[in-house]
Amino acid sequence: MTIHLAGDSTVAPTDNGATSGRPDLPLLGWGDELARFTDEPVHNRAVGGATTKSFRDEGHWEKVTARLRPGDTVVIQFGHNDQKEPETLAADDGYRLRLTGFVTEVRRAAARPVLATSVERRMFDETGKLQYSHGPYPAAVRALGRELDVPVVDLNVFTRWLYTWLGESASAELFVHGAAAARGIEVDAALAKDNTHFTTAGAAAVARFVAEALHAVDGVGDDQEPLGKWLVRP
Repeated sequence: MTIHLAGDSTVAPTDNGATSGRPDLPLLGWGDELARFTDEPVHNRAVGGATTKSFRDEGHWEKVTARLRPGDTVVIQFGHNDQKEPETLAADDGYRLRLTGFVTEVRRAAARPVLATSVERRMFDETGKLQYSHGPYPAAVRALGRELDVPVVDLNVFTRWLYTWLGESASAELFVHGAAAARGIEVDAALAKDNTHFTTAGAAAVARFVAEALHAVDGVGDDQEPLGKWLVRP
């Protein structure tokens, strides 16, 4: 079984330090780290700047489906760029319609679709509260998952928890500018404001969660004897 990934830059492979100018501080999506946490091969076709529409129009989706085999899994995460085109890719209109098309085609190939909500942008307001940056898009994915009986990996919820649990300061190190600051390295103005794209630490944290979520979908551990009776009671 192969895990195929379809998505935008928050999923896509590393730029090998091209953006940061330092190979030790690359910009990368969580898909680039997923193979570390699963025994299954990972085929990452995510592309920076992609929407559910452009991913198909530019031929990237065809490259996913061409390699699908029965029993494969396709994890689909879009939304960051779709929300920039509300006329054609509104959450409950074009976005939802195109996600439905992806799901239908994956199932037609006897493979398994898995939807994922968008990872949150790390945007704290002046009071230190994490903002909601995706509006109705995560809810549209959750609703579609229920409607089509498709597993949903809720990366929006996970990353919101992650950033707030770490706190505004520590969570910065999941991104290139924060990791650079911790090492005393200067980055350019654009990268200093980038709270969307991860460096290795952020990508690995999200990938670990995705791997565990896929294990749960696969039923890993379901056949094990519960260990509760072996625990010492207080």
